[in-house]
Amino acid sequence: MHLDHISFAAGPGGLSATTDELGTALGASFLDGGAHPRFGTRNMILPLANRQYLEVVDVLDHPASDKAAFGQFVRERTDAGGGWMAWCVAVDDMTEVERRIGRHAVPGNRRRPDGFNLQWRQIGTSSTKADPQLPYVTCWDIDPSEHPSQMAPSNITLTALDIAGSPERLSDWLGEPAIDALGDIEVNWTAPNGVPGIMAATFSSPAGEVRI
Repeated sequence: MHLDHISFAAGPGGLSATTDELGTALGASFLDGGAHPRFGTRNMILPLANRQYLEVVDVLDHPASDKAAFGQFVRERTDAGGGWMAWCVAVDDMTEVERRIGRHAVPGNRRRPDGFNLQWRQIGTSSTKADPQLPYVTCWDIDPSEHPSQMAPSNITLTALDIAGSPERLSDWLGEPAIDALGDIEVNWTAPNGVPGIMAATFSSPAGEVRI
């Protein structure tokens, strides 16, 4: 397992306004990622070091956003004002994750503005929606060179996460590899005081250390 990306829900001002604000803070520009037709959402991304990326996601006026757990989750977070929504780990083989969670992964895709169709399988978004301290899991079905982190060179590194929750809960759900997936990222676990999940993320950037 490897921490693949972290997701931020667009605020009431929409996707462009949210990415402009975050991009100004980080001293970088977000790239258009495209739409997720199966989930009724679209995103803009910021490539990070270590094959990771930051995703800002917004809901579309599309029937899929009412049916898919991911679309529902994005809508709920945006309606609540936007902000940190979820984190995602990537695996090379989904078999063990499917066995542990007890259901099959579902396909996902989005077509980039250059026409390339990114494809993957994911699982756990319903669990993440119910308990956002838990990551969902992705298995990419693309050449590694097409991973979103490779869309542009990056000198921004995710260095720390503040998560309301507990590593024990995470380990119970996905096992110790889920803890290991955080790698060298410093994780500050705090007891939930309301909704669990990511409370803040810290980045090393050309603008210095930035905490969002």
